[in-house]
Amino acid sequence: MRLATLFLAFSSWAVAAELKVATLHPLLADLAGQVGGSRVTVVELVEKNSDPHHFEPTPQQIRAAGDVDLCLASGMGLESYLPALRSLLPPTTKLIEIGNSLPALEGGCDHPDHAHHGDHSHGLDPHWWHSIDAFRRATNLTAQAFAEADPAGAEFYRNNAQLYRAELDALEKRTKRSLARVPRDLRILPTAHAAFAYFCRDFGFTAIPVQGINREQMPDAGSLAKLIARLKKDKVPAIFPEKSSNPKILEALTADTGIRLAPPLIADGTTADNYISMVDYNVGTIVKALTE
Repeated sequence: MRLATLFLAFSSWAVAAELKVATLHPLLADLAGQVGGSRVTVVELVEKNSDPHHFEPTPQQIRAAGDVDLCLASGMGLESYLPALRSLLPPTTKLIEIGNSLPALEGGCDHPDHAHHGDHSHGLDPHWWHSIDAFRRATNLTAQAFAEADPAGAEFYRNNAQLYRAELDALEKRTKRSLARVPRDLRILPTAHAAFAYFCRDFGFTAIPVQGINREQMPDAGSLAKLIARLKKDKVPAIFPEKSSNPKILEALTADTGIRLAPPLIADGTTADNYISMVDYNVGTIVKALTE
């Protein structure tokens, strides 16, 4: 009995958390948990249902992040508050902007008259997580960062990353199989703002963002008229709102065009339970709206 107790105690010690990692997006918290497992304590600074673009840490959150080893950010200009947050983190904390090491797309629109105003640097689309391949690369980057901070756990992180990449591979195959049901001429995705460029690139869709990269920027009358004309010309079956956006302008579009409003997509990723469930939900919503 005593030997069993000692073994359990040793086992608990062997898998005790070695890293404390803060995350600035719920999907990054999911990723950190997948890769870090029992060796990592995850501190979610930007929690589920929060706005990832704007963040003001509470005193409790500042205390929780007071001894973190790493802080994972989305990057690509999504978190405009990073300089201010940096001053609140311990000087020893390594801030890693995952997206800055990934291939980036311009955050643009398919209708050329739509100006790019917003809070994302250099007009990049920071919603890289809508590419399964980008998230797979992010898995590797996370495992590498954890291994550098905790060399003793390097093999543990690599193994976890390998297992999670296998899940992402299965997700990608499932996604391609589902989207194959959508005819080529119907692969048009009108959304509230330009958050789905990576998805559209990877799976052969045309993105039509109503509000460009900045969902607070409303299209002017001329741009709106051209957008309506395009939607009618392309015989778009559905317009997709977002779970975290005001649907009023899209409701007005459906009234003017007769195009139905589909169920909302998850754009910023903050309302999802985890990454895989987000992709499954979005793909299922798109396929149903464009084929039924």
